[in-house]
Amino acid sequence: MMTQRTGPDVVRPPASPIVADWIQGLRPYEPGKPIEEVERELGVVGALKLASNENAWGSSPAALDAAMNALAKSHLYPDAACWSLREALATRLGIGMGELVIGNGSNELIGFLVRALVKPGQSVLSSAGSFIAYKLSTLAHGRRFVEAPLGADLGYDLDALVAAADATTKLVFIANPNNPTGTLLGRAALLRFFEALDRKCAGNPDGAPIVVMDEAYVEFIAPDRDDVAQGLELYRARPRVVLLRTFSKAYGLAALRVGYAVSEPAIADYLNRVRDPFNVSTVGQAAALAALKDEAWMRGTVAETLAERTRVSAALADLGLGVTPSQANFVLIDLGRDARGVNDLLMRRGIIARPMGPAGLPHHLRLTIGRPHDNDKALAALAAVLGG
Repeated sequence: MMTQRTGPDVVRPPASPIVADWIQGLRPYEPGKPIEEVERELGVVGALKLASNENAWGSSPAALDAAMNALAKSHLYPDAACWSLREALATRLGIGMGELVIGNGSNELIGFLVRALVKPGQSVLSSAGSFIAYKLSTLAHGRRFVEAPLGADLGYDLDALVAAADATTKLVFIANPNNPTGTLLGRAALLRFFEALDRKCAGNPDGAPIVVMDEAYVEFIAPDRDDVAQGLELYRARPRVVLLRTFSKAYGLAALRVGYAVSEPAIADYLNRVRDPFNVSTVGQAAALAALKDEAWMRGTVAETLAERTRVSAALADLGLGVTPSQANFVLIDLGRDARGVNDLLMRRGIIARPMGPAGLPHHLRLTIGRPHDNDKALAALAAVLGG
């Protein structure tokens, strides 16, 4: 039986569900609208997508060449162990290959962590106003998801996270920098958090919770930022830390879906047990390996992005808008009004942004930092919409 829709935000389940209760109550992830869909539905020509935090400068030419060459092996299954990519990452990071798990984007790894590590009756903890995939994956696996409130700066409130932890807490997800707010937690604050969390949860049946540090945007942290938490340092300081990173953002390979987890070998072993065979394509592996080696290209695009982030943030402030200081490749804008309505008007002008109502921020719009001419176009459209 088909689901009956009674309005844009109301879904009535069928009378005789054929799935588990926790699947019945799920709402699908709502991505930024594709360019083709906006152009088709609204008759817009030359739409600009600034909704999904992709690298506006594209992919490394070396990565594209490697991807094209890898297509010749399309009749063969990929290397299921991702050996060459894991070897290169292990050398770059100074860790063992047994501490690495490669995923079809870091999103898949979030699912692995919940599936492999969270038992029935245990829970997952994160913050409201953080990456929605943590919640969706937890609920999709029939586990309880606990949200602590955001802090006054729209970043993680670490004291609130500790307060929300209990005897059932198995995983704690922290995005640093946070998506969608762009805020950053410092090293000293995180070390204090680990100590407080471990004290509170010392009696948990499975020991202290595993803290997952999602560093999808780590490359975009300003180089002069003080007290930056180095993920690998945190990982070495506390055994129950898992790092998540991706090739989708700074490396510009979003379509090829390659991410990786760094964890102690015992956890990596369990993640591999639930990993689907051949989960990362040959093309993705080849492109990621080439992109990793082309560090100069990635760093160049990051530098361009940081310069534009500063300029765009200042221009938005000049429009009288609130801008959360960002350490990612996007900015979060406080419009002071319903963001979905503003976003609809922007799309009619060919600008695809991302309203943050699903993250509990109905007046906020997230805007990816694009190239200078793209940002100029977006700023002009936003000024026209708000002025009209």
